[in-house]
Amino acid sequence: MCLILFGYKVSNKYPLIFAANRDEFYQRPTAPMHLWKTTPAILAGKDLEQGGTWFGVHKNGTFAALTNYRDPSSIRPDAPSRGEIIVDFLKSKKPPKTHFNHLKEKQNPYNGFNLLFGSKDDIFWFSNLKNTIEKIAPGIHGLSNRFLDTPWPKVESGKKALQDIICGTITFESLFSILTDQSIPDDDQLPQTGVGLEWERTLSSLFIHSDTYGTRSSTVMLMDQNGTIEITERTYDPQDTLTYNDRRFIWEGSGSSLS
Repeated sequence: MCLILFGYKVSNKYPLIFAANRDEFYQRPTAPMHLWKTTPAILAGKDLEQGGTWFGVHKNGTFAALTNYRDPSSIRPDAPSRGEIIVDFLKSKKPPKTHFNHLKEKQNPYNGFNLLFGSKDDIFWFSNLKNTIEKIAPGIHGLSNRFLDTPWPKVESGKKALQDIICGTITFESLFSILTDQSIPDDDQLPQTGVGLEWERTLSSLFIHSDTYGTRSSTVMLMDQNGTIEITERTYDPQDTLTYNDRRFIWEGSGSSLS
């Protein structure tokens, strides 16, 4: 994923309100969100090139989402896929923080990444560049391709829009409306991440569209006080972003059924 906005323990009804965009090259083969045949307790999309995922949920109520850290000067072409990190976590029987404490202590073979993980009760953030696990405080947060709550324009505008929705009526469509914002900030507000001005402009909007790269899908997840998880993944047609396909999932609080 390249943008995650979430409200944590700021709504009486939903302890976790999660909205995210996955940006990727259009030619990269991808499977939409589904129950994995090899591990039916996991609900996630799949990167068909490397076999990992960018976001996934386990029927026990745990989830994980990953963003890349944008720094082209430090990319190692031979590094393993970061998508395997989420798969390993969702398959693990260890408590979330215990699992990632083990990852933190391992030698770091991956390119830079951020990981958001936990459940409706506790959420943590881990970056392999900082090599620390931080428990996230209640509030409205944003994560893109730097660190948690780095004030990039897209993160700040997304957080403000999420705040407005939480103060009003929370619906899937209102959350998707945040994720489709294609506004581009002025050049003097753009981050400088080493990709050049044209790419900084392209990557600066919440929803990205270019000839070869853009927002492939958006995901909205609501977790309520009873542990019921509602997720809609919206996959876009790169030729016409007004055309999309929705996949909707509901996991009851017991984790025993999925519809």
